[in-house]
Amino acid sequence: MPQYMLHFSYSPEAWAALVKKPEDRTAAVEAIGKSVGGRLVSLYYHFGEYDGTAILEAPDDTTMNAAVLAAVASGALKSTRTTRLYSAKDLVEALGKAGKAAYRPPGKP
Repeated sequence: MPQYMLHFSYSPEAWAALVKKPEDRTAAVEAIGKSVGGRLVSLYYHFGEYDGTAILEAPDDTTMNAAVLAAVASGALKSTRTTRLYSAKDLVEALGKAGKAAYRPPGKP
């Protein structure tokens, strides 16, 4: 199953709710993953541009997009960035295909 790295930032309202009533959000992220046929691999919080990162598995890109849209629509997240992850094996396969692909760069006959 494809894996995705989701960077997220909570909305000010979500932070206010968490400060008022601290809560481990792992179960909530696990639940949204399961609700779309996927699973949570890991969840981390950190400093920087985003508040946290979740590694999730989902059946496909559209399904992962739906899960992210549902989380954003709840108002709890103010920003996200989702990246599809590829294994080293996937990369080697892509490199093999790239070696057989024909492409003419700009300015070349």
